[in-house]
Amino acid sequence: MATLPKDFYKYPIPTHLTRHKSVGKVRRPLGDPIAEFKEMTRFEPISRPAPQQLKVPLDVFDPHASQAAVTAKELVFHTVGDVGGVNGTATEEAIAGAMEDQLASPGKAGTPAFLYLLGDVIYYNGEQGLYKTEFYEPYQYYRALIFAIPGNHDGDTHVRKGDPPDNEPSLFGFLENFCDTVPQHASPYRMSMTQPYPYWTLDAPFVTIIGLYSNVEGSLDARGRSDQQTYLEAQLNAADKSKKLLITVHHPPYSLDAAHGGTPDILNALDRAAAATGRTPDAILSGHVHNYQRFSRAMGGREIPYVVAGAGGYANEAKSLHRLQKGLTADKKTGKIKTTVPGVVLEKFNEVEPGFLRVTANAKQIGFEYFTVDFNPPHAVTLFDTFTA
Repeated sequence: MATLPKDFYKYPIPTHLTRHKSVGKVRRPLGDPIAEFKEMTRFEPISRPAPQQLKVPLDVFDPHASQAAVTAKELVFHTVGDVGGVNGTATEEAIAGAMEDQLASPGKAGTPAFLYLLGDVIYYNGEQGLYKTEFYEPYQYYRALIFAIPGNHDGDTHVRKGDPPDNEPSLFGFLENFCDTVPQHASPYRMSMTQPYPYWTLDAPFVTIIGLYSNVEGSLDARGRSDQQTYLEAQLNAADKSKKLLITVHHPPYSLDAAHGGTPDILNALDRAAAATGRTPDAILSGHVHNYQRFSRAMGGREIPYVVAGAGGYANEAKSLHRLQKGLTADKKTGKIKTTVPGVVLEKFNEVEPGFLRVTANAKQIGFEYFTVDFNPPHAVTLFDTFTA
């Protein structure tokens, strides 16, 4: 079972601060993709108990799309995180428009079957009343299903200074709109979704997608509990070995941005699950950090992609995107950036433009394409990165 390394607490508390320890965040060393481990985290319990069945086949939601993927011998879908347009929806709508164009004119790439959101659907507290403006209207022309996992802002109940009171339980809006008991008209354009729970598994042709909920501060479970950890390990054991395997989780295990960094609780949870089950995912997809980063991690003779795709619309101008640590040096030949973690390399990044992923899974491999969308009209769409797993 993977455990935190002995030197994980990298910075000892100075002796003159032993009584009052909370005196500021320690800046990560240059190239360190993992933030400090938090001894205490703010954890918001899910108000609804987990159902027994958390795995749902795609054909339950959309039999036509599922059969079309089987016939075409590939499944295509979109994914991106951090879309909530509380600061204005122009960028969110531009990205939605670019994905709509790929639905309408897929070409050789194949028609995407759905969009999978990587959390932070609604800012700042996932309020039910904001779904109309931040979700349903921006995606009113996206003519395919939309699945999601929650992000920290979807589950947060902390009221920022100057914000209206939040009288809803944690995840109330997410549960109403993505985990409804039966599909209902949530807007004139879309029905509510019937995912079983905030963390759940989508069993699709050619790929299994295990979606996790990393709560408000980036942990699967409250300290001393292992509910979601147990679920993750059970799903890894049960996942069809003939299919590709993706894990989605809002807080990224690795990030070289200056503000957040990777989330040690999530990294450790994934490593523990892989060690316990012997099953390693083909890729890990996250949001939370508002930019694009693609890491590779050497594991068991393979290169596992760890992807951050959190530039989905909340950051509505270039200065609102998260920048990488200052002073990082890329290899002159490859453009790659080594991190302080052995075997973990930042392969590619974009910190100046929003964008989204198109994923194609078949019996042999799973391919990824990251498209950027210019902030300014006419919102030019550019293929920025491609890779396979």
